[in-house]
Amino acid sequence: MKIGLVIYGSLDTMSGGYLYDRKLVESLRKRGDQIKIISLPWRNYAAHLMDNFHFRLPLNFDVIIEDELNHPSLLSANRDKPCPLISLVHNLHSLEPRSNWQNNLYQIMERSYLNSVDGFIFNSNTTRNAVQALIGDNKPFIIANPPTDRFGSRLNENQIRSRAKEPSSLRLLYLANVIPLKGLHVVLEALRNATFDFRLDVVGSLTIDLHYAHKMQEKANTYGLSSKVFFHGILDNEPLIERFECAQVIVIPSSYEGFGIAYLEGMGLGLPAIATTSGAASEFITDGETGYLIPQENSLVLAERLTALANDRELLARMSINALKRYQQQPSWEQTVDHIEDFLLQMINSK
Repeated sequence: MKIGLVIYGSLDTMSGGYLYDRKLVESLRKRGDQIKIISLPWRNYAAHLMDNFHFRLPLNFDVIIEDELNHPSLLSANRDKPCPLISLVHNLHSLEPRSNWQNNLYQIMERSYLNSVDGFIFNSNTTRNAVQALIGDNKPFIIANPPTDRFGSRLNENQIRSRAKEPSSLRLLYLANVIPLKGLHVVLEALRNATFDFRLDVVGSLTIDLHYAHKMQEKANTYGLSSKVFFHGILDNEPLIERFECAQVIVIPSSYEGFGIAYLEGMGLGLPAIATTSGAASEFITDGETGYLIPQENSLVLAERLTALANDRELLARMSINALKRYQQQPSWEQTVDHIEDFLLQMINSK
């Protein structure tokens, strides 16, 4: 197949959505498919809308996959379809926390875009339900969960149990870009008056939102946590694996997640995952068994959950093993790519 992939910026951008796109390209190329990246420049939403005056889709592809993030740039281009158009939907922009008038505007734009494509690749059932609530369910789709097996299960149950019962500080991992959506401020507030010893490793970009990242570093200092909270910036490969293997809990209280790759990657190394009830995390985190689901922006409940894990290492060990077992039920990325490739061929052959 000759496939085009429309994204903003670089495929090497560090985020869960771009990891999905990057792994998809790598996997399809290994199978012999020809894939070209169609990159539009990163700007603000209003500037992206201006792309509609000049951007047109190329003509020489069997199918084009569009990352739904690019929706404001594609409203006009999608009117003249050179081939089947498939939207890869990680998360709807209009579901993120902001003022109602803004999300109402974004919802109008997203509805128009979603109606313009021929089919969908959804990263979760939660995302599928959100899209179908906007435009109905009359378009073909597949659910194709993101790649969560790049590190695999590197620790066995005995190692995970022993780590959980180590009589030391509770070791927490926050793995996300340091932006308001991901909720680091909630974690710091929860730890502000902690009655247990802990270490928090913050792994993620500190440059996407410089103001917020600086504010979080200041907050850690103001709360007297500078000797317990460590800001690493972006890590990958062995340095990231080292943080995973050292940690005992992964905590990312996001306001909304279309899926949440980091949670499952942590669960693969035996980390109970703490997320919020908003978004797709509930599809693989069972509250009280493989982690906790807390209300968004609720530092008090988060503090209670962390205190319970710190003080009851048998509970932590049990939840750690449960997290690993749940991870092991997840389909492999290669199985997911099989599904995606079959879907793309069906969409091409149906035209």
